Amino acid sequence: MTDQPNSSQLYLITPVGAAASTLGPMLADVMDRFPIACLRIPGAGSEEELGRIADLAREIAHARDVAVVIDDHVALAQRHGLDGVHLTDGARSVRYARKELGQDAIVGAFCGTSRHDGMNAAEAGADYVSFGPCGPSALGHAAPAELDLFQWWSEVIEVPVVAEGALTPALIGQLAPLSDFIALGAEIWSEPDPVEALAHLWR
Repeated sequence: MTDQPNSSQLYLITPVGAAASTLGPMLADVMDRFPIACLRIPGAGSEEELGRIADLAREIAHARDVAVVIDDHVALAQRHGLDGVHLTDGARSVRYARKELGQDAIVGAFCGTSRHDGMNAAEAGADYVSFGPCGPSALGHAAPAELDLFQWWSEVIEVPVVAEGALTPALIGQLAPLSDFIALGAEIWSEPDPVEALAHLWR
């Protein structure tokens, strides 16, 4: 848990396209300074490089008691001892991933801005649902996820919700009381000093 007045936790996304050789020190530095609840590996790149990143991320995260999930790659998650998957196709693959990975695995689902997809994913057994982008972004294909979506979800649905995509300090301030997790990735890795960038966002 964070020491913020709200109860949202920090969910960290590794940089897209990062090489395993350069990722380790950056990741360890950030994870040593902030209370990360979950680490997610984007699914872009060759399977060989993703495997190297998975091994590195697992070693760094598990040493700090942090769970690791990867976008969509169910078989890779199994092979590399990760804690689960983050599915980018809404509710469609939740049951398949759960069957393959078992009841103890983490299965999350990105549902864009769709309440319907979110509810279907929750009913199919997702451990969390992610909505976004929360600001102008290439993530997702619709208008940004509105605050009232998170407000409704937090009041009606028990499955945890993640806010992600194009987050600013102002948006985080609004979303944190309504979300179980705040997911940050590109917002910090695109900056010269990711630790400083995260400190600015996560206050």
